[in-house]
Amino acid sequence: MDTRSTFKARLENTFEIAHANHQPIYSMEGIRGFAVFLVFIVHYSTLMEPWLHIDSSMNQISHYLRRISNLGVDIFFVLCGYLIYGTLLGRDIIFRPYLKRRIKRIYPTFIVVLALYLVISWLIPSASKLPDAGIDAFWLILQNVLLLPGMFDIPAIITVAWSLSYEMFFYLAVPLVILLLRMNRVSSPQRIVCLAGIACVSLVYFSVNTEYVRMLMFLSGMMLFEVQKTKLARYSQGLGLPMLLLSFGAVIVLQESALMGWWLYAFLYFTFIVFCLDCFSQKGIANRLFSRKYLRWFGNMSYSYYLLHGLCLNAFFMVLAYALPPSATHNSLYWLALLPAFILTLVPSAALFVFIERPFSLERKRSFTETLRNTIGNTSTRRVTT
Repeated sequence: MDTRSTFKARLENTFEIAHANHQPIYSMEGIRGFAVFLVFIVHYSTLMEPWLHIDSSMNQISHYLRRISNLGVDIFFVLCGYLIYGTLLGRDIIFRPYLKRRIKRIYPTFIVVLALYLVISWLIPSASKLPDAGIDAFWLILQNVLLLPGMFDIPAIITVAWSLSYEMFFYLAVPLVILLLRMNRVSSPQRIVCLAGIACVSLVYFSVNTEYVRMLMFLSGMMLFEVQKTKLARYSQGLGLPMLLLSFGAVIVLQESALMGWWLYAFLYFTFIVFCLDCFSQKGIANRLFSRKYLRWFGNMSYSYYLLHGLCLNAFFMVLAYALPPSATHNSLYWLALLPAFILTLVPSAALFVFIERPFSLERKRSFTETLRNTIGNTSTRRVTT
């Protein structure tokens, strides 16, 4: 085997994830990669602002890209709703092992990145989000460890970690909803009616109070799971990409019309269902596009990338500001710096995935010592749990 083939095989062994109990939906892995790239664009565009002239077309493009790319997190919420709801429907709900799996999935990578942020806060006090008082700093760290920022008005030390608070709330709420409404004991059409009712009630509430309106995306994912099993799914074929583009357009139109908020998320509730249905089908352009190997690999490491890319981007722009001080005359820099910035975020995030997320969150159960030894020793293919 030549060097190129060996390198490709190593990449495949490292970034492909085997699923022990079910056949993976490859396009879903690609959607994750696309969603986390959108999140990258949000923060890249924000940090690039000082180099763009405020009245330039490039600044306007950057502004639109930032608004559109905010949908990346909402796509993650849809996929989360689909997966967690679908998993719980197919088995008896036992809270302890369920919560243990969720904690194992979130915390190892999160704690490592949080520790990295805290070390940088200590080394560079000007970049710290911690209060000066020791006891206040302790309580803020504890609140972040408990994933409270996001659902509560608490500063997030890791900026993007607010979404983990939403996910943890969903993890806790969805099994209760399934049990209370006895959704494991009724037919799929009855569950669809039930979920539609919950969505309607939620929309009425969000029309008055939009604070947690993005929670609607979890409900979209739950409905997606049910609709996928009906005849309605076939009518989505060919509509996925148009619906995705329509969602992007809706962000701009509704923002310009000052109708952001529940109007947008009511619209996204439906368009994201159609988009995902088309992608999950076994044929069509959307399925082929989001099943691309490298996009799927990126999606498989998306959690590590999501948590770490902001720190890497800030480091990149600190160096850029030193080499090329911010000026409103460097509009072309947006495109010139895009690829280097992405690569700089990709490499450390890949290392975080290989050495922390995969062995400690995705591997089948084994001892801590064995996991650590295998992680340091090699990154060959291993069996992975869901």
